[in-house]
Amino acid sequence: MADVADILNNPNGLNLQNLSPPVQMALMLGLSTLLPALIVTATCFTRVVIVLTFVRQGLATQNVPPNLVLTGLALFLTMFIMQPTVTEIDQKALQPYLNKQMSGAEALQTGVQIHKRFLLRHTRKQDLSLFIHLSGNKTVQEPEQTPILTVIPAFVISELKTSFIMGFCIFLPFLMVDLVVSSVLTSMGMVMMPPVTISAPFKVLLFVLADGWHLVTHAVAVSYS
Repeated sequence: MADVADILNNPNGLNLQNLSPPVQMALMLGLSTLLPALIVTATCFTRVVIVLTFVRQGLATQNVPPNLVLTGLALFLTMFIMQPTVTEIDQKALQPYLNKQMSGAEALQTGVQIHKRFLLRHTRKQDLSLFIHLSGNKTVQEPEQTPILTVIPAFVISELKTSFIMGFCIFLPFLMVDLVVSSVLTSMGMVMMPPVTISAPFKVLLFVLADGWHLVTHAVAVSYS
């Protein structure tokens, strides 16, 4: 893991073209094992999937939509939102490397810097300051100087906070429906009937009439603009 950290934080010392093919293959296979973790933590996937889960919890529809549908939708929304960053990495790092206009170390450094700019745009200053303080790094004067392995955890906790704020806003309308239904049932003397039994169809109807999936996906996408 330390070797991977050295590569990400200081790729200038790495020259992939001077490594033997077996070593290059082993290095690529080792880095590929980190790909799922990078997709979850170093992209907008965390915020998207948590917000979608809050929607399902607010609707109180148990496993509808199922986990596979929510995960698939979150994955494709992540690809859509990350498209400008991926395109920039492809144009400024991957294609020059494939055309032998740039070394492997330079391409990796350029790609990391482009992606780090995306992460910093959506990372709160106090979260970034926390991890810079915990790392004991006293050489960082500007956010752009922060090592990528310090930026990523700061980005993750910023995403968690933002997603929970959005989830709270999503829960409020559904909570109002539950309160109204509960008050009506209490006034009718039907205190033994669970309010969720009556409120669930009304919450689904309200969500459909408001075109809820459209509003939620629009809010998530706009939050990264």
